[in-house]
Amino acid sequence: MDLACEKTWVWIPLPQKFQSPIILKLILGFCWYLLHLMVNLRHMGSSVNDLLFCYIISMGLLLKHQNLRLDKLNSLAVVVDSEEAKNTTKIKQLLCWLSSIGIKYVILYDMHGVLKQTIGTDLESLTNTSMTTCSVVDAKMATSLFHFEKMAIEIISLSDGKEGVAKAASFLYSEHMKDDSEICYRSEPDFTESDVANALKATGSAGAEPDLLLVYGPARCHLGFPAWRLRYTEIVHMGRLRSMKFAAIVKTMHDFSKKHQNYGK
Repeated sequence: MDLACEKTWVWIPLPQKFQSPIILKLILGFCWYLLHLMVNLRHMGSSVNDLLFCYIISMGLLLKHQNLRLDKLNSLAVVVDSEEAKNTTKIKQLLCWLSSIGIKYVILYDMHGVLKQTIGTDLESLTNTSMTTCSVVDAKMATSLFHFEKMAIEIISLSDGKEGVAKAASFLYSEHMKDDSEICYRSEPDFTESDVANALKATGSAGAEPDLLLVYGPARCHLGFPAWRLRYTEIVHMGRLRSMKFAAIVKTMHDFSKKHQNYGK
């Protein structure tokens, strides 16, 4: 009896020792694939729902999407991936859509300044040829701010953000040195958020703060858009530029008009 008990104690744990990690791996792997399947199914369902919704909007079956209330949308930012920004046809089509919706101020942004070289040149040529439909509104921003069919367009890139930060830092340093020259000793600088905001405004680098930012491209981020202009901005990823849809823009504008902000401006 003691020998049987000893055999039971010695031989049974050995298979469990080698088999339990395998079973655990199988269970974890099954849970992992099940989780991925659920996420993919939810994503597919959401995509199908958006496609159907966009189709219904494009057919004009939803009357509430035909008259958009844009009183909350003072300015709109559009961030485009630099590779996709080379598609000037899509960019111009997007601008025409935004103008037809009734957007008054649009900020176009890409990291490498592709939009400045393509769209900016086209808008500048329109400014020189037709002053009635396209005119520069600010001499200091003549290379980046235009009027296009009653819609102001500002074009910026990552270099503008870096230049703005450098100008603001230089302004703060000069102000700090000027204050310290009036006293006998120099203190450590203690800059607040309001000081930085005032420095950006003083150097002309503050710019308009968009209420809504649309991102076109594979990345779901603002791609280096100036952070000081995104204090209360809602960011919406719109997918790839080549697959943009007018109904999707209308739906986004309608959803934004229904939201209520308890803080902000």
